[in-house]
Amino acid sequence: MKYVIIGNGPAAVSCVDGIRSVDNEGSITILSKEAHPAYFRPLISYYLEGKSKEENIYCRRADFYQKNHVETVLGEAVAIDKENRIVALNSGENIAYDRLCICSGSSPFVPPMKGLETVEKKFTFLTIDDSFALEQAVDKNSRVLIIGAGLIGLKCAEGLRDRAGKVTVCDLAPRVLSSILDDECAMVVQKHLENCGIAFSLANTADHFNGNTAYMKDGSVIDFDVLVLALGVRPNIGLFKDAGGECDRAIIVGNDMKTSIDDIYAAGDCVEQYDISFGNKRIMALLPNANIGGYTAGVNMAGGKALFDNAVPMNSIGFWGLHIMTAGSYANDGSAQMTEIKDESGIKRFFIKDHKLNGFMIIGDVKSAGIFTNLLRNQTDLSDMDFEALIKSPNLLPFGENYRRKTLRGVV
Repeated sequence: MKYVIIGNGPAAVSCVDGIRSVDNEGSITILSKEAHPAYFRPLISYYLEGKSKEENIYCRRADFYQKNHVETVLGEAVAIDKENRIVALNSGENIAYDRLCICSGSSPFVPPMKGLETVEKKFTFLTIDDSFALEQAVDKNSRVLIIGAGLIGLKCAEGLRDRAGKVTVCDLAPRVLSSILDDECAMVVQKHLENCGIAFSLANTADHFNGNTAYMKDGSVIDFDVLVLALGVRPNIGLFKDAGGECDRAIIVGNDMKTSIDDIYAAGDCVEQYDISFGNKRIMALLPNANIGGYTAGVNMAGGKALFDNAVPMNSIGFWGLHIMTAGSYANDGSAQMTEIKDESGIKRFFIKDHKLNGFMIIGDVKSAGIFTNLLRNQTDLSDMDFEALIKSPNLLPFGENYRRKTLRGVV
């Protein structure tokens, strides 16, 4: 059996793990655009900040590819011939496959912006090479303007704070992390970041540029030396779409990670799958889902049986000691009941719908938050549970003896 994987990120190496859990003999080829082993993209800010060495952000040990008999081919896949089961590379080489997994990830989204071509030092922040480039471009006197106050922009700000003279973040949204936090929780995070030295210009963004000057939509002007565009990402789906595969905003997959084309699977940032908390398909370009989806795809490619049928959006991040964890959906239509705890340790907000945990936001103390992720993924019925006691003191006691025995595998 010839297995080919397009991409070399967390989903790809998890796919290798899945294949090898079933098949130790088949050949595995990874097609990689980047000349690096698989790494965790959320950790590139720690490299930039100086908290982590490059080798510490890799997904696997240095001998992973050799031990799993994986051949890595450096090159960009440019076409899939589904009839002849061939992937064409930009080098002109053709790679044959029996089973294919697309883990092509995503690319930075940069909208048309007037005058952007006049900015000499402009960067995105998605790859380790972006980190290397920023490391060389920024010094202690640099004024950095980051457009985008989402996860990517704020992690970039964290990585650059001690390298630059000033870091300013702007966003058309009125709050930081607008896709995962409400107004009050976002303000807690913003104040913490401001206390750590990050400046903000929110509900505002660059209208146009002239060299190192950004002319903002509110009429103000921001001078800078380095510009970072962190406006979000878009799934890399062109390769699969051109082959006739079913796509919406991303590649459509089932719970088995199969696509609409026979013997082609997909996982990671490039897929759209069913979110149990949202009740519909959507893109969940997040590390835990990439790992689970990649492994599931690998098992099924090798003839095993696995399902990823409890996908939810989940984020776990931190900024200079302030920890943030969010998961699921918040049902802003009023169909969910919110339970909240606010104290000196932070804010915890839980959203209950149909007697099940539908989503949560935790700012501050995230210890034992995995219990809530478990409740969410398993859609556990909370009817007979003292949930308020659980969120005050997260432990397994409110679950009952049978649940504890199952969870702890008979230890209780």
